[in-house]
Amino acid sequence: MTDGPPDTPPVLDEILAHTRAEVERRKSIIPFAELEAMVAQAEPPRNFFRAVTRKNSNETAVIAEVKRQSPSAGLIRPEYAGDGFRPETVARGYADAGASAISCLTEEKFFGGHLSFIQRIKEAVRIPVIRKDFIIDTWQLWESRAAGADAVLLIAEALTEAMIVDMLILAQRLGMTVLLEVHSMDNLLRVRPHIGFPHPTYCLLGINNRDLTTMTTDLQHTLRLADLVEDTSVLVSESGIKTPDDLTKLRDVGVSIVLVGEHLMRQERPGDALRDLLG
Repeated sequence: MTDGPPDTPPVLDEILAHTRAEVERRKSIIPFAELEAMVAQAEPPRNFFRAVTRKNSNETAVIAEVKRQSPSAGLIRPEYAGDGFRPETVARGYADAGASAISCLTEEKFFGGHLSFIQRIKEAVRIPVIRKDFIIDTWQLWESRAAGADAVLLIAEALTEAMIVDMLILAQRLGMTVLLEVHSMDNLLRVRPHIGFPHPTYCLLGINNRDLTTMTTDLQHTLRLADLVEDTSVLVSESGIKTPDDLTKLRDVGVSIVLVGEHLMRQERPGDALRDLLG
């Protein structure tokens, strides 16, 4: 088994190159000692893992995403442009509709997010919040916890196995859940041995249904790969989920956690769209 990630698609290469430069810039502004002090003073993280795994097999836990734009879709709705975007309002609608947790995009250039969105959301809702960004450096885990994140997304396609292991250890030390995401079967097989390390209640496995080459989504991707996952109770299906029937198909193969963003954010009232999805 090789240590490094496979060749990454061009769209991910571009984002990662920008992220590396951006992380170095932020490191030069905020000394590590300052981050440590901020983490020491932060409120304890909310238990993201427990929030999304406590449903029974006949229910689906939804991680509802606050997302303004994406490289494939551009700006999702015209009213999301500018300073008028209110992530806390969207999150409050999700929480009222039954979301188990919130996913918050914080990447600025390609997704229109901001790190400050996390705290704004946490002040508006009581459910846990995951930082969804391109984490390539352990410094970003400290930054995430200092910003109030209860969990972080790690993308297998962007990381070596050694980096993944280091980040899993540090995330547990910081009290944060990890959602370790894969897009391909090769990456699923590569990271599968590390799910539940260093402690089983701190790590979730995500299968993203978006093909990073074509940027299309296919729910069948999760349905095909679920058989390769020993413990489907920690499995999260991401992208391309739109209907209650989709949730039923996933539950039929043992998947009862989903992450839904773009479909909900396209609607005039994302919270009502989530209520419809949950039936």
